[in-house]
Amino acid sequence: MIDPATADVAVVIVNYNTGAWLERCLSSLQGHQGGVEADVIVVDNASSDGSHVAAIRAHPWARLVENDENRYLSPAWNQGARETKAPYLLFLNPDTEWWRGTLSDYLRIAAANPEAGIVGPMIRNVDGTVYPSGRRFPDIVEGLGHAFVSPFTRNNPFTRRYHLEGWDRTTERAVDWVSGCCMLFPRAALDDVGLLDEAFLLYGEELDVATRLRDAGWDVLFTPVVEILHEIGVSTGRSRRMSLMHSASIYRYYRKHRAAGWRRLTLPFAWLVLRLRAEIAWLAGKVRSA
Repeated sequence: MIDPATADVAVVIVNYNTGAWLERCLSSLQGHQGGVEADVIVVDNASSDGSHVAAIRAHPWARLVENDENRYLSPAWNQGARETKAPYLLFLNPDTEWWRGTLSDYLRIAAANPEAGIVGPMIRNVDGTVYPSGRRFPDIVEGLGHAFVSPFTRNNPFTRRYHLEGWDRTTERAVDWVSGCCMLFPRAALDDVGLLDEAFLLYGEELDVATRLRDAGWDVLFTPVVEILHEIGVSTGRSRRMSLMHSASIYRYYRKHRAAGWRRLTLPFAWLVLRLRAEIAWLAGKVRSA
């Protein structure tokens, strides 16, 4: 275990019943550090499967913080962040595995782009296909189209525009936001705008922090230099409850950032639309898995 005061980067991983994934995440991180000093903290949200115990036993160089209840994602990430002092802070999901590039490469890109408040890597699904991280903020029409058509097919003009179709993600570029499963922040950026908004318990926290950073003059950068695998939903699953939590977070984001002035009048409609979308997405998922 390194001295947190001398670390180049702090890595905060929030765990909740991820089975063998947490140990795989730590193993891949250890094998891809590239010589940097990393202060790695696992914040466990009262897991019942013993995943945190097994992972730390195999990787005693990581620190463990154990909560006696599930504090959910944003509060636990902030909890870990407050335990660290490094000039860079990486929020990393436990259901990820390093695929290409090193932590040193990641920090090099961040240092070369000091205007970037977040740097996100290329993300691959576990079958190796590219997940479309690095997206634009949709307008209302585009958002509605994506919300109601994407549960049935991603091959629609609303989702394609939202996902920046035509960009193969092999080039670096500024984007509006990146996936929250792996986000690298300069400490100075979070000192400027604050840590994650803990009202976003699950989902939407990456949209919120990216919006706050961009409003404060920071950029959000996507880089293909680092690639990770991500098995989506290991902790959360794909239940109706999770669909409803997702819709509640997107509503919170809309109310906070997109409903100023006369748009406040649209809030009841937005709530109904997002609730309906959650129910449709959950039912479509059940049909696909049947």
